[in-house]
Amino acid sequence: MPDFSFEDRLGGAAVGSIIGPVVGIDEAGRGPWAGPVVAGAVFLDRDRLAPDLAAALDDSKRLTSGRREALFLRLPGCARIGVGIASAEEIDRLNILRATFLAMARAVDALGVPVGHALVDGNRPPPLPCPVTTVVGGDGKSLSIAAASIVAKVTRDRLMTGLAEVYPGYGWERNMGYGTADHRAGLDRLGVTPEHRKSFAPVASRLASTDSSRLASTDSSRLASTDSSRLASTGSGLLDR
Repeated sequence: MPDFSFEDRLGGAAVGSIIGPVVGIDEAGRGPWAGPVVAGAVFLDRDRLAPDLAAALDDSKRLTSGRREALFLRLPGCARIGVGIASAEEIDRLNILRATFLAMARAVDALGVPVGHALVDGNRPPPLPCPVTTVVGGDGKSLSIAAASIVAKVTRDRLMTGLAEVYPGYGWERNMGYGTADHRAGLDRLGVTPEHRKSFAPVASRLASTDSSRLASTDSSRLASTDSSRLASTGSGLLDR
């Protein structure tokens, strides 16, 4: 279960060589075919963190959606929270890693206070305006990262549920943009939306297939038009005789 061991190793908030809070950072939505990638940055106030809440915080993937929502609603009472989002268009333009780093930087900026140190889930340090320590599996080791993982996941799930109303038929309210069977079926039936990540292979292949079909259709129409013109010209010549 996560605890404050990593935070304590860094000296805590405003203690020793650390000036400013130690925050946890995590993301949600790197793998889906559609929607943004979302990052959460969280500084937990230990004086206001209830023991039962601390005991309940964990890697968001281990929690049910209902449990995540309940914990998410309690966090503002004992934490400073920042959320950062990078859009599908930014993911296509930058690539998913750089877009994730952008979302993390935006989450830190959204905290509104100088950060002393960032604990980041994973093994790749994002370029942030503070020292960074990466922690593999950090959402199951650090309470700050666990809280950030819940913030990122709940925020993104809510966004995808909203987008499902704008673009129905892809099952985003259930699959959150991941490549499930109902999402694939929606793509085949309805095509690609502006919220799809066009640089991701499953989406790019459908775009290429659509473009090829359109090209073939256009070529067929041109051939038919040319043949009709030739036939009309030939028929006109026969009539002139």
